[in-house]
Amino acid sequence: MTKRLTVNIIGLGYIGLPTAAIIAKNGHRVLGVDIDQELVDKINQGQFSNLEPGLDEALEAASALGNLRASCKAESANVHMICVPTPLMTDSALPMPDMSYIFEAIKSLIDILREDDLLLIESTIPVGLSAQVSSFIEDICSDLRNVDIAHCPERVIPGNMMWELVNNDRIVGGLSDEATDRAAEFYRSFVKGEVVKTNAQTAELCKLSENSFRDVNIAFANELSMICDQQNVDIWELIELANRHPRVNILQPGVGVGGHCIAVDPWFIVANNEKDTKIIQTARQVNTSKTDWAVEKINSSIKKANNNGVTTPKIGCLGIAFKPDVDDVRESPALDVVERLINAGNNVMVVDPYVANNMPFELFKLEEVLRDADILVVLVKHKEFKGLTMNKIVKSKLLLNFGGKL
Repeated sequence: MTKRLTVNIIGLGYIGLPTAAIIAKNGHRVLGVDIDQELVDKINQGQFSNLEPGLDEALEAASALGNLRASCKAESANVHMICVPTPLMTDSALPMPDMSYIFEAIKSLIDILREDDLLLIESTIPVGLSAQVSSFIEDICSDLRNVDIAHCPERVIPGNMMWELVNNDRIVGGLSDEATDRAAEFYRSFVKGEVVKTNAQTAELCKLSENSFRDVNIAFANELSMICDQQNVDIWELIELANRHPRVNILQPGVGVGGHCIAVDPWFIVANNEKDTKIIQTARQVNTSKTDWAVEKINSSIKKANNNGVTTPKIGCLGIAFKPDVDDVRESPALDVVERLINAGNNVMVVDPYVANNMPFELFKLEEVLRDADILVVLVKHKEFKGLTMNKIVKSKLLLNFGGKL
């Protein structure tokens, strides 16, 4: 193994905390840094309770080795890894990436950064941000001219994070060859997948390209599903048949696109290349409009129920996570649909077996929704909903399935 290093991980959210556990479990001394004092206290007290499979066990193993602590303040270290959010600002004509958390994280490190430290950015960033960080550091502290800076974008999926953090290939790109080599050596100390070296700009664009590719292809599936609805064709059967072609792989449509990657990252490319991103921007518009389309279809079912004598139909919404079998509701189009129905004054019953009951609306059990709802709307294909269309009770109700073949 690479020599034992001390590592600051700034930001203990969806990516930072699992990454801290993996790195500490593999022998490095890790300090997890977050502004949330309650979270810091829970980590230091060993009070783990996470739905991400394997995370609790990794945290326990890291703590048992004495390799993991948490604090609200960073300390001197060999490696500083930034895993803070990079959200979108939506107050302009086109959404723009907000890099303020990145630069606040850098400010928090200035007093402890030393020459020859390795600064890694895992947060999703637009092309050129690593170079901007380098200039930012030099502007604040002109003595810090030899900090090695590299970008290694995370590429994991909720529900399988702990496996993918270790086994997925990683792309590492530094602002210099030395930074790239050092970063690659560090990642190889805990990653079993191949660690591939490139430059910083290519690494930055790589993550954005991966998620934009997914977004564009989902947009085709979503557009196709709306066409199928007009032509009275079963979209799920159509995709299954079309995918029998050896060179065709149509993805699954839904009520839009959610999560903090696919729904967000394309705008990072658009921000720097507005005129040359026609397909990417159109895909975003299609996937966003699919949510509007789903709400319109539900409203049509409400009118149909009204015509059948049900003046205030109960609408059973199945799933509010952004994808099947996870508790993550970030950028979830399913959650957006539910909130819009509730805000319009509808009687909505929501069920999601993965999401904690701390939402601003009541969560019901599946059997209650199946029994009492007049209209059933499948928004997310959780495994608990499999076979739902075979249920005799369901067959007697209005059913809208946006989630996938059940």
